[in-house]
Amino acid sequence: MGEWDLPSIAEIIPTASLSAASWRKSSYSNPSGDCVELTELPGEQIAVRYSHLPDGPTLIFARAEMVALIRSAKGGEFDGLSG
Repeated sequence: MGEWDLPSIAEIIPTASLSAASWRKSSYSNPSGDCVELTELPGEQIAVRYSHLPDGPTLIFARAEMVALIRSAKGGEFDGLSG
């Protein structure tokens, strides 16, 4: 596999199809509101969108994938990405 030939782990859907969703964002979000928002979906899925573009695309991940990401972030695995 090349550097960007990664398997697809997320589905992309229009955010408008989730109009009844209750979106949440972190209390650590910056004051301008540019952050990600998440919502739980049926079927053990989590939807993620960019708060600055609430009508833009939404990524859908399996709950297990989000749990792994959050644990990794809390464990410091991504600290080198922040500059």
